Order: sequence, then structure tokens, then C-alpha cells
Amino acid sequence: MLDHRVTLRPTMLSDLDFVVGVEQDAGNRPFITPWERTQHEGAIRFPDARHFIVELDAERAGFVILQGCRNPSRSVELKRIVLGPKGQGVGRVCVRLLKKMAFTQLGAHRFWLDVKGRNTRAQALYRSEGYVEEGRLRECVRAEPTEPEAAAGIGGYDDLIVMSLLEREYEARVEQGLEAA
Repeated sequence: MLDHRVTLRPTMLSDLDFVVGVEQDAGNRPFITPWERTQHEGAIRFPDARHFIVELDAERAGFVILQGCRNPSRSVELKRIVLGPKGQGVGRVCVRLLKKMAFTQLGAHRFWLDVKGRNTRAQALYRSEGYVEEGRLRECVRAEPTEPEAAAGIGGYDDLIVMSLLEREYEARVEQGLEAA
């Protein structure tokens, strides 16, 4: 069972070469806005953020960042989830671990994220995990142009879709057996 094979541990400065490397991977770049190493260092040190290494069978498989962990409105953001392995269920396990952490350890009322419009795979995962679309910021981020855009000589832009899960929705999912208690 994959659930017991995926763990989160705090990111250390010695992990940052790995973090930057997985962010630069061609399979991840279209779906994120990569950070500079110093931004990751800040997230590791900043008390309002949590930066974790995702491990699969005790080997680094990616990383996640939470922000707003001390937000007075109890609104915690899933800022980033970046994984190396795809299609193995690691992302789903991470999302479930992070939801549980946000609501049970960090006391979140709202756990939210934004996802690029082209990242339909992640959108489907978030919807299946109970997230609700709140809105769309149309063409608000630069993106590498698609082949038709490049052929037409225009730059690429992508939407950001804001999604969230509220504490009461999470609790209802726990009661329905959709979440680990």
C-alpha cells in the first residue's frame, strides 16, 4: 500500500540542490513558476511556511510547500507540490497527508491552492480530493507557448484556478470515510 511508503520530512538546506533540480525538470516546468534557491531557503526558515521533502520508500521523490501556517484567518495555502515520479499515486497521498496536517495540526479553516489551467491532471486530482473551484484568474501568468501559439508568433499565457477545501468539508469527508481520521 502506497500510503505507508510516502512520508514528509522537513526540508534541510542540504536538500536544496535536489529541490531546485526537480523544479527544473522538463515534466514539471510547464506547471509551476520555479523559485530561486534563496526563495526556498526563506521558506525553510520563515515560521509562517512549512517546506517538506516527499519521500517514497525513504528516497527523495519531490517537495511541498505550505504557506500561511500562522495566518490569523486560518487560511493555509498549498503553495507548491512538485514530484519526480508521475502516475504512481504519490501526489494523491501527498495531498491527503497535507490536508490532514492543515486541518488537524495547523488548525486551518480553509486549505487553498492555485493551479495552472493547463495542469488538467492536477485539477482532476484536487477535485477528486474534495477541492472546490473558487475562481479563475484569466491569462495571468506567462507560460511557455504551445506549438500553435509559437507558430503564430504569440507568447503564451495561462490561467490560475483558485481551489479550496473548508474545514467542515474536510470533516464531512472524514465522516464519510474518504479521509484518514
